[in-house]
Amino acid sequence: MSAEEVVLLDEAHRPIGTAPKAGVHTTDTPLHLAVSCYVLDDDGRLLLTRRALAKKTWPGVWTNSFCGHPGPGEGFVEAIARRAGQELGFEVTAMTEVLPDFRYRAVDASGIVENEFCPVYLARATGRPRPLPAEVAEVAWIAPEELFAAAEAAPFLLSPWLLEQIADDRLRGALTSRAALRP
Repeated sequence: MSAEEVVLLDEAHRPIGTAPKAGVHTTDTPLHLAVSCYVLDDDGRLLLTRRALAKKTWPGVWTNSFCGHPGPGEGFVEAIARRAGQELGFEVTAMTEVLPDFRYRAVDASGIVENEFCPVYLARATGRPRPLPAEVAEVAWIAPEELFAAAEAAPFLLSPWLLEQIADDRLRGALTSRAALRP
């Protein structure tokens, strides 16, 4: 099996090459392509995950349902389906792009930089997660409003990309809308 590759981008978010995922996140991380997903169940609860303690960046921090890096030539929906299976051991459906233009840069306490153009999607769960321990330490199903309250009360417990994403009214509306639950 070959090493997973990430797609490197220029400032206009156009592909300019690839790099091995294992070495791309450093103190000088180049801009690259990612995707972020928030998963709701049939009751409108949101799946939050706590990053594994062995993760290179933000270990043990609570974050959105999952993230990933589309491979060269891989679409966002395909990458989401692949990462849901790899990271959480379940399938998702009804993938809908909510923040098509999300980009962020953040520096972990260790000095490692995240520098990603990372469209944000909403999806529906088809079952219960069986997380891969190397990726996810814990999961929790919560009401979206509980996430918003936690972000205000204790932002240091949450990933920086989650905080930026949920500050956008488009995502807040999608997470709290019953319309998001329709198949």
